[in-house]
Amino acid sequence: MGIEEVHDIDLFRSVYRRIRNYAARQFKDEGVLIEQRIRDFNHLEVQILAERGCANVVHFGTRNCSIQSTGLQKRVEVAPGFDSSAVSYKFDADKVLEDITAHSLAMAREVKYDSVGTWEWIVTRDGRPYLMEVNTRIQVENGVSAAIARIKGHKGVDIIAEQIRTALGAPLGYSQADISFEGVGIEYRIIAEDPDNRFTPWVGRIEDFSWKKQDWLSLYTHVPTDKPYDIPTEFDPNLALGIVWGKDLAEARKHGLDFLDALVLNGRTSSGAGIRSNLEFLRKKTAQVLLF
Repeated sequence: MGIEEVHDIDLFRSVYRRIRNYAARQFKDEGVLIEQRIRDFNHLEVQILAERGCANVVHFGTRNCSIQSTGLQKRVEVAPGFDSSAVSYKFDADKVLEDITAHSLAMAREVKYDSVGTWEWIVTRDGRPYLMEVNTRIQVENGVSAAIARIKGHKGVDIIAEQIRTALGAPLGYSQADISFEGVGIEYRIIAEDPDNRFTPWVGRIEDFSWKKQDWLSLYTHVPTDKPYDIPTEFDPNLALGIVWGKDLAEARKHGLDFLDALVLNGRTSSGAGIRSNLEFLRKKTAQVLLF
């Protein structure tokens, strides 16, 4: 709402006036932010957790959320945000990850941040990071960060549980030195939509839905596997989240394809037309994760 892109400096004054008027009408505040438009970038996030009073603040690594729909809605998330051991970048990717993590922690301490939060960054092709926003809440993709995080060497980090525990006043009980990272995680958002038609939502009945259980796979869904399911029209047609883990990027990609290939998703509209989903889109994008 209220965003305008200015390509011609001669139009700046009229656009600026229009945005100020819009802001005053809608929000009783005519303040305007002027930002540089950055087109060619990767979208990275830093997962932060702080105990009450920000006496102790830690991070659970970075993730890359650059594979999105035409409407810039996330479809695939990968942790960590870059992987210089498997991908050649035109910049020092490890330093970028260190910098955005350090900056995120510093900002959290400065404002005495309390609870879970996500510092969102965009990184240009030459490795320059820009802070985009801070989401002061848990996010859908917290699970892919948890997939690669270890506390005192133990798997099974539950960032939602940590958020609730610390919100009730419990201390973290560990420091950043106790958090390590292992492997690569990929999170897929399984959605009934048509990627070939601007990701238009698909509405109909899911008749078959199943997947093959694996040690390296976590799947979260509200769709039943023992009876048909009518997709409601009141919400986005999100069907499931699948999170795979691999010891490295190559194995994570293989596990991702194995998961998608074994997934059974069948359905029809009331007129008998077959289901549209983003499964093939996710398959194609798996080979491109973390590439820049």
